[in-house]
Amino acid sequence: MRNHKFQGFLNFDFCNLFVICGLLFGIFLNGCGEPKSPSQAGRSLEAKKIVVWHWMTDREDAFQELAKRYEAKTGIKVVFELYAPSDAYTQKVRAAAQAMALPDVYGLLGEKRDFAAFIKAGHVANLTAEMNADQGAWKNSLFEKALAVNEFQEGNVYGAPAGIYGVPIDVMNIQMLYNKNLFKKAGLDPDRPPQDWDEFVADCQKLNSAGIQGLVSGWGEVWMIDCLASNFAFNIMGPDKVFATLRGEVPYSDPDWIKVFNLFKEMAAKSMLANGIVTMVNKNAEQAFANERAAFAFNGSWCVNVYHGMNPALDYGVMLPPKIKTQNPVYIWGGAGSSFLVNNRSLVKKDAIDFLRWLTAPEQQAYLAEATRNLPSNKFAIEMIPALLAGFSKGMENVTHPNVWPINELPKVIERFDKGIQSIIIGEKTPEQLGDELTKLKAEEMAKKI
Repeated sequence: MRNHKFQGFLNFDFCNLFVICGLLFGIFLNGCGEPKSPSQAGRSLEAKKIVVWHWMTDREDAFQELAKRYEAKTGIKVVFELYAPSDAYTQKVRAAAQAMALPDVYGLLGEKRDFAAFIKAGHVANLTAEMNADQGAWKNSLFEKALAVNEFQEGNVYGAPAGIYGVPIDVMNIQMLYNKNLFKKAGLDPDRPPQDWDEFVADCQKLNSAGIQGLVSGWGEVWMIDCLASNFAFNIMGPDKVFATLRGEVPYSDPDWIKVFNLFKEMAAKSMLANGIVTMVNKNAEQAFANERAAFAFNGSWCVNVYHGMNPALDYGVMLPPKIKTQNPVYIWGGAGSSFLVNNRSLVKKDAIDFLRWLTAPEQQAYLAEATRNLPSNKFAIEMIPALLAGFSKGMENVTHPNVWPINELPKVIERFDKGIQSIIIGEKTPEQLGDELTKLKAEEMAKKI
């Protein structure tokens, strides 16, 4: 499956977050020297100041307000510095790392291997001791699946020392939404979304009969197809068999994979999909759902903020993707939306850690959720947030993500997989043909690695 660029959650910003590969050679070289921390040069230890770099334009006002509250509480000034868009931010972090000039706290938009490289270069503080203090009070307050994105286990493939190195400030996941008003028009119960695949098919057919489109999603951005396909695959065959496929032990021509592909064929054949879904970008899909042109949407938790901006009166609910009738649970993509790291060379490292502990406490998390409509990373803040966000939060127990998988698919196989499903939807390819193609391509790509 594909490593989706979740930007914080997923605006993955679930939606959208990875550093350019190969940027870290210079960082390794610089990481070997003595800590100098130019970002702290000339700073008086008597007048403490914590500098935080970020790229999150939608959270800037909330961050500034929280900085004022923290200074009033502790006397320590927190300076949030916004650098956007995310590409510009990435370049600034890369240059600062090479110059040993990172701020006290910063976010890293990168893949797991890039994260590990920053750690090995000495740019990230290990927070394990602080997380485990007081019988794990801080650690246990955060969603486990969000914390996992910032953690490296012993013997990890990236060679990073085991530990927790980041603090999630919000979380995200990708689920389905359903329009309650359109449900009413089709004679469906607005308080009971479909519970499984058969009910989903039946509801879409009733909606269709009422002249209402079924599912809309930005499947022109193929990672979203990849995401839903992996949801179905985990539910049909379970994680072990999915990972065995990624290792090359189970072929894509296996009957369980054909079942996955057939779900997309069925949705197309029974007119369950919105017109033009294969070429639709997610922004257009969000507009279609917000304007009530489709009854279902497949989208990330960031959409709560998006839909509010497009149509504040939109009446909708949250549901897991429809379960296929198996014993396996429904898994969804999710985890930390945005995270902050502490510069291991900061002269105010302890104060920076204390600030992040305060930032992720329930009161501050509830404020961030209310102000930005992002899911809080503190699970004890759920009771303090709007019901719609709380609905997304309930899905956090079901999340998985390629960043925490033990193995990922090869790039060319991912591309053929996603585009092949597009071909199935438009009738250019059968599920069996795609299974055979992927099996052959997988064998060819694995042979190149020998």
